[in-house]
Amino acid sequence: MSAALKALTRERSFAREAEKLLLGEGDEFHGEAILAVTKALLQAGVSYVGGYPGAPVSHLMDVLADARDTVLEPYGIHFEQSASEAGAAAMLGASINYPLRGAVTWKSIVGTNVASDALSNLASAGVKGGAVVVIGDDYGEGASVIQERTHATALKSSLPLIDPRYDMPTIVDMTEHAFELSETCNLPVLLSLRIRACHMTGSFICKENRPALRKRQNTALSPDFDYTRIVLPPSTYAQEKAKVEERLPAARRYIQSNQLNEVFKGQGGRHGIIMQGGTYGVVMRSLSRLGHGDVFGNSDIPLLVLNVVHPLVPEEITSFLEDKDSVLVVEEGHPAFIEDQIRSIIHQADMSCTVYGKNVIPTTGEYVTPVVRAGIATYLSALADTVIAKKTKERNSAIEKRVSVARDNKPGQPLPPRPPSFCTGCPERPIFSAFKLIMADRGPLHISMDIGCSTFATLPPFNMGNTVLGYGLSLASSGAIAGSLDQPAIAVMGDGAFWHNGLATGAINAQWQGMDAVLIILDNGYASATGQQHLPSTGATPIGEPVQISIEKALRGIGVQWIRHVDSYDIKGTRAAVEEALDVRGKGLRVIMSGNECMLAKKRRGNAIKAVALAEGESVRNARYGVDAEICTGDHSCMRMNGCPSLTLKPATDPLKDGPTAHVDNNCAACNLCGENAHAAQLCPSFYKARGVVNASALQRWRASLNMRMLKMMGAS
Repeated sequence: MSAALKALTRERSFAREAEKLLLGEGDEFHGEAILAVTKALLQAGVSYVGGYPGAPVSHLMDVLADARDTVLEPYGIHFEQSASEAGAAAMLGASINYPLRGAVTWKSIVGTNVASDALSNLASAGVKGGAVVVIGDDYGEGASVIQERTHATALKSSLPLIDPRYDMPTIVDMTEHAFELSETCNLPVLLSLRIRACHMTGSFICKENRPALRKRQNTALSPDFDYTRIVLPPSTYAQEKAKVEERLPAARRYIQSNQLNEVFKGQGGRHGIIMQGGTYGVVMRSLSRLGHGDVFGNSDIPLLVLNVVHPLVPEEITSFLEDKDSVLVVEEGHPAFIEDQIRSIIHQADMSCTVYGKNVIPTTGEYVTPVVRAGIATYLSALADTVIAKKTKERNSAIEKRVSVARDNKPGQPLPPRPPSFCTGCPERPIFSAFKLIMADRGPLHISMDIGCSTFATLPPFNMGNTVLGYGLSLASSGAIAGSLDQPAIAVMGDGAFWHNGLATGAINAQWQGMDAVLIILDNGYASATGQQHLPSTGATPIGEPVQISIEKALRGIGVQWIRHVDSYDIKGTRAAVEEALDVRGKGLRVIMSGNECMLAKKRRGNAIKAVALAEGESVRNARYGVDAEICTGDHSCMRMNGCPSLTLKPATDPLKDGPTAHVDNNCAACNLCGENAHAAQLCPSFYKARGVVNASALQRWRASLNMRMLKMMGAS
């Protein structure tokens, strides 16, 4: 294979992004904020980086995995994709005894929950080297996880929590300050980045990258043992005392002396707004719409922007409020940690200042502009400052009128619901088509779902899944119910979930307890939901080293004997295997493995190969499914069995049909599920498979011509 073809057939490449990590002193960086944070880690002299993939911070790991030759080895940085968030947090243990700077990353809040044991112990032991956790906070209507806040973890474990305002230089500076802050207070630091922050684009002026400590010193570290850093009594008692009396005060001093929190004085007055740094953008947008600010960040209203939301610095709060009669606290999420702390600070300082917050802005939900604008308008309209109050009321009233007009002019019919779904051609979808056929004959089944692509089966048209409790926890969540059901409990998990938590918490426990259950493992080769990151069973490490760990051998190693492999696109065979597993009662864990590759990765690689072949004039075969509109009955059973995005509707051309017919659009991946469902469920025979050839040979053209002549003859007869 040529070098060009090898480059094309690589599943993913982040070489272009990796080049930006090599920018030097005075160079200007342009790109996404999460990549800018990655550059900031290098500028801070990080010695090791790890983590677990998850939105919106996977890109940090993806780029570094592709930068082994250009970044990791030249700068002496250790990099690994951890087995779980707990493993990533444990990596930071390197900074407990040694002055190594380290960073790990994961998706919160679910990832932080997994890592909480290691984080708690790490915070108690304390660190010598700067230890930073880059957290992707997935909150609000765009989130795919439970609605909780990382702030609670910071409070319980005494961890500094940075929530920078959406400004590229500020985000980069705060990332570098995070290491300094960590070393000053000897605590690991959480750097929280919302989805909008990670995907924001901007620029900043770069600094030179600093090699890792071992690269700078060019010498091995001497092993260090210090019982005061072991989390056992009596050390733990001294560690708790140090957190309260030494570490958090040191953090507050660093925050204050380095002015990490920002004050924008505006035009003064006896009112103001205190906010999390991450809400700064939406507050400024709201103020500009109300006529009290502009798009360049200028505000008439005094602002205190908390780029560090824990610990708060009481002196900064009281200094900002000393000439204020009232203040609005903009704090996204529940509970109102910051608002309550500010009330406490005001009370302890014996100040007189009315605090507004969750009483004018909703307690729950994402703080988008209409929500924050309405809350700020309520606050400003009630001020004794009649000029501000009048202007606010007028501007807000005009906005509400325009909104009302827009609502009145909306389409008469609501837009059709469009729930998230499996990708076109996904090899996991057929499993749930088989389940629908099984339940049509055998009645309802208790199916415990897992985190990952398979979670989409809980939505239409499948509507399957009794519980979703955590990554790799589907089988464990069936434990107490399995013996009480008239049919065995079924658990579904992907290969990512299996390696993350499913092997130890699910399979081992089920086998040990003799659980009467069926485990379906969807082995598509990757952590697909987060972007096709590699897994132990993929066949290679994230940086390309050929290593493969077998799921089946792991299962057999714990004593599982009943294991079957199925081709998920073979609906009849998959159904037979599942029903066989259900009929084997009381025989311990039965496992069915589906080993079809993620369609996105498969198509990405296949399209690259086809592109090279087409450029060289070679014949390339394409296939797709279609629906014969004359045969289609229009009852849409195929869609209820399938749910493929490429299977849609089009108006019927037959006047005797009272509804639209099924139609397969050009996104079809020719996975064969349409045809399989039609046969397995005995649906109408309207589906057909069409094959096309690009750059056809002379023989292929002759055959096509002959076929067309025969079809015409048949039509004439």
